[in-house]
Order: sequence, then C-alpha cells, then structure tokens
Amino acid sequence: MKRFADLYEELDRTTSTQAKVAAMAGYFRDVPAQDGAWAVFLLTGRRFKRLVATKQLVEWTLVATGVPEWLLGECYGAVGDLAETMALLLDGVGASPEDATRQADAPPQLPLSAWIEQRILGLRALDKDAQAQAVMAWWRELGRRERYLLCKLLTGELRVGVSQILVTRALAEAAGLSPPVVAHRLMGAWEPTPDFFRGLLDPVAETVDRSRPYPFFLASPLEGEPAALGDRSAWQAEWKWDGIRAQVVRRDGEVHIWSRGEELVTERYPEVRDAALTTLADGVVIDGELLAYDLARDQPLPFAVLQKRIGRQKLGPRILAEAPVALVAYDLLEFEGQDWRDRPLQERRRRLEELIASARSPWLRLSPLVEGTDWDALLARRDESRARGVEGLMLKRLASPYGTGRKKGDWWKWKIAPLTFDAVLVYAQAGHGKRASLFTDYTFAVWRGSELVPVAKAYSGLDNAEIAELDRWIRGHTRERFGPVRVVDPVHVFELGCERIAPSPRHKSGVAVRFPRILRWRRDKTPEDADTLEQVVALERTTGEPAPLPPEDPGDADETP
Repeated sequence: MKRFADLYEELDRTTSTQAKVAAMAGYFRDVPAQDGAWAVFLLTGRRFKRLVATKQLVEWTLVATGVPEWLLGECYGAVGDLAETMALLLDGVGASPEDATRQADAPPQLPLSAWIEQRILGLRALDKDAQAQAVMAWWRELGRRERYLLCKLLTGELRVGVSQILVTRALAEAAGLSPPVVAHRLMGAWEPTPDFFRGLLDPVAETVDRSRPYPFFLASPLEGEPAALGDRSAWQAEWKWDGIRAQVVRRDGEVHIWSRGEELVTERYPEVRDAALTTLADGVVIDGELLAYDLARDQPLPFAVLQKRIGRQKLGPRILAEAPVALVAYDLLEFEGQDWRDRPLQERRRRLEELIASARSPWLRLSPLVEGTDWDALLARRDESRARGVEGLMLKRLASPYGTGRKKGDWWKWKIAPLTFDAVLVYAQAGHGKRASLFTDYTFAVWRGSELVPVAKAYSGLDNAEIAELDRWIRGHTRERFGPVRVVDPVHVFELGCERIAPSPRHKSGVAVRFPRILRWRRDKTPEDADTLEQVVALERTTGEPAPLPPEDPGDADETP
C-alpha cells in the first residue's frame, strides 16, 4: 500500500510524460505480481464497484474529525474532490498514543493487494456499523499518503493523469517488449491476478483469451487543408459514421463483439452476432461501426435511434424492430487466424470486400468508398455529410498499417464545420483531477419565450486564463447551490459548437445536443443577444427542413440542478 501510495503521489506531482512513464516502469519492474496486477487495474481506469455510499463516507468523516457539516461543505466547495477533502480534514485528527503504535505495526505495511482483497472488498460482507468502525480504524492506522490513497479507493475517483497508453508504454519498458504487444494483452476482459500480470511482462507469452480484440487505431483531427497530405490518389476516403466503434471477433466457433471502450456487447446486437456466426469463418476480426440501419431504404438511422439499444440488457421484439443494428465494416485485422494489421490498408480492404460480398448478409455491410478525383471534389462530397447523417470524411493512407492508439500521419478525420449558437451560462460545477478545485463544468441555456432553458453542458474550449477568470467570477456571483452545482447570474454569453441537434423527450429543452464544446467567450454580447430554442432547433436540417420544435412541456424531464 505504501509503495503504491508513493507512486501515486509521484505521478500526481508531475506533468512530464517521460517522468510518469519512468516512475511506473520502475514500479512494475520489481513489484510483486499480485500488487502489480491491481496497480495496472487501477491505473488503466478500471474500478471495482463502490462498496460504501458517499453519504456514509461524509458521515464518518464528520464523526472522525468533529468538524460541522457546513464546514465540510465549504471545504469540498473549495477543493472540488471529496477524497482529497476527506484526507485533508482527517490529517492528524484524532491520533492517540495507541494509534501511533498501530501505525508502526504491520497493517499499514500490508501490500496493495491485501488492502484491496482482504479489507476494502471485504466491506461488502459487513453491516453499516461494522463498515464505519473498520474504515475509521484504517484512517487512524495509516500515514498521510496511504490515507489519501484509501480515500481515493473508497470514493472510486482514482484519477492521476495517466492514460492507458502511458501505462502500456511503462509496462513495455519494464518488460522490454514493444508497446503494441502489451496493448494487445491489455485488451478485453481480464482479472487482476498474479498470472495475468506475469503474462503481461512475459517476453514469449501468447494471448490466452481468444475472445480478446486488438487495440483500436484512432484517427487524428485534420486541422488544415487536405492538400497538405499530398497526392489524392494515395488516400482512401470514407464517410465518418456516427455510431459505436466495434470489433467483431470470430474465433473458435464463437463471436465476440467489443466496443472501443473494451466493453463486451455481443448480446446487445444479436443481428450482427448471428450474421457473423453463420457467414464468417473462424480466424476473422473486423473493425467497423455499429449503426442503427434502415434495411428497406439502405441507409443508416440517426444516432438517437441507436441510443435505444445502448445499455439495454434485455431486447424484446419491439426494440429490435424499432432500432435494427448493422455493422458497417471498414477494416480487416485478422484473416484465417493471421494478424493482418501490418499489411497495407489497400490489401486489407480488398480482402474485406471479398469477405463481405461472400457473407451476403444485410447485417454485415461494407463501408463505401467516397469518390472524388481531387481534394476539391472531396470537399464537395464532404458538404453532403449533414444531409447523410454522417460527421464528415475519414482519410486513410492506402499504404498504412493498422496502428495502435492515436498515431498521427496515416488516418485523419476531416469533420464538417460544427453547428453553432450563442447561449448563456446558468450553472457551474467543479471539474475533476487537476481541475478539481476550479469550476470548469458548465451548463448553458437559450431562450424559450422569456425563460432560459438549459440545452447543453460543455467542459472544454476555454484557455487556462479564461478558466481562472470565470472561476473567480462564479464564486462571487453564485445565486443558489444544489449540492456541487452552483446557479450563477445569467450574464455571460458563449458561442457553442456541436455535431448534431435532435429532438429528445428526456431533456427539459426537448432537444439533445451532441458533442457540445465552447468555441469562444462572447464578451461583446448581452444575455438578450443569445439564441432562442427555435433558432437552435432550426440549425439541424437533415432532410432540408428544420427539425420539429419540441413541445412546451416535455413531461417529467428536467435539467435543473
């Protein structure tokens, strides 16, 4: 526990990528396998189910520290992170000679795996009183760093500024392996066991889990003109679909469908599962996009239709009929049991075309190529995107291998210009991680008659100076508080950008704004200059006509804090 707490603090104190990779690599080189497995589990963003309610943690902190509830609330408002607030209040509180003696004994030196497996996960079997006694005893036993880490583990908010890519690099450095090999071993479902950790670092270990997908290759946004990429003939163009990125893995007589978030979603898309099982041979892995699809009209349906399937564990005949889903395939990663990722895209594409053609299944479709003799012709085709319900174009170098992660140079996403509108800041909430002490999560509203109605939440788009300025203003212009949310004076106008706007009965405004972000702070405008709900709805023209204006009263949906 102490050793991982030291690593956590070291990672938290630096912004240097190299320093973080070096710290983790040093830790992984000689850590016991069971501790290493749990460290990988935690650092890659996985988490066990929270065992203690936030309300209980707050109550126990009040008892252990003796501070009044209002003071804890003020501290939380300033810090922005519950675990850090708890650790700061607990620091040095209630220590007795007996506690000091306990801190020198074995329990604080228990390894990370023992803390998690024997203590933290053991809370599940205790009633609330026993949980309270155990946790408060642990707080007294531990030193400052370990107590802070324990609070993080109990709240489930173990953010430390390292991505899975950095953890992969550190493991690869520790083991003397290439990062793509380690990345593949980290994919899919796995348990934090000693054997798993040893397999991660083993130079000759083979992937045991045959259901495991490959790491996804991600495109980078194209900021400049595509002509800078060189000869148009060296590039393949496809539509950028608005669905769920997925890999279909057909091995050993079974089919496994993995989302980009490494979630196994096979049973949620039985049409695709059954089509792959009956039409594809073993040893095939296809990369593509799960889309709600209208087979009769041979075109994808809006993302809002696909959302009806997301998160559902039980699928009845009605939902299957309302939201049929197909896989639009655009890459072949494995064929006849051989890894094809190092082969050029042009070769992978030819074999994929043959596979999909021979499958002859309406649920397995080929992503069509977008024709255009030069970049200007492709620009004209890109302008069709919104009417087609896609986000723009994908540009892929024909000679490119299928890489790992977001490696610039071979795959680019050339998205259409965002829809834009002006909205008023109405709510603010503290951010997470490095921004936990700043108000960086904002809710914006537009006018419906004389009322400001929330339409979007955005977390990005301002620079550090603007964030600091707005944070100071929010603290001095808070009207009300609802938990961590502050209602602020509605005076600041911001220009927002988004990909799509669609009707939604779940929101008070009646619309759902997809991928909203802040484009700029409109200091030149007053709240009265902000757009109306009618203007926002009219932005989305998928068939040449504005989307229908939502009703005044959408029922129980409400976005107020």
